[in-house]
Amino acid sequence: MRKSIFVFVVVVMLGLSSLALAADQKIVGVVEKIQFSGNSATVMLKDNKTGTKVPITVTDSLTLDKLRDKRIGVGDEIRCKFYDTDGKNVSKLFRKTAGC
Repeated sequence: MRKSIFVFVVVVMLGLSSLALAADQKIVGVVEKIQFSGNSATVMLKDNKTGTKVPITVTDSLTLDKLRDKRIGVGDEIRCKFYDTDGKNVSKLFRKTAGC
């Protein structure tokens, strides 16, 4: 009995974790436009691979500070990890690709 419950729990956890990981997407692109609205910003990235424009919503305060004081600006190449929430691409990671 214990073994079957353990197997069931493991299967459920693996199923849920694969759904959560499948939602993340990655993009490397150039910043086309930055638009601030309250406690968030919408950044338009042009994907380097496909050339499509992808709107990314940035909500974390550290990245917002970098956008406001122009450490990240239009023309910068960005590496971004994001997930889709109700039609909005919310960023998890938003960094410049340039090294030292």
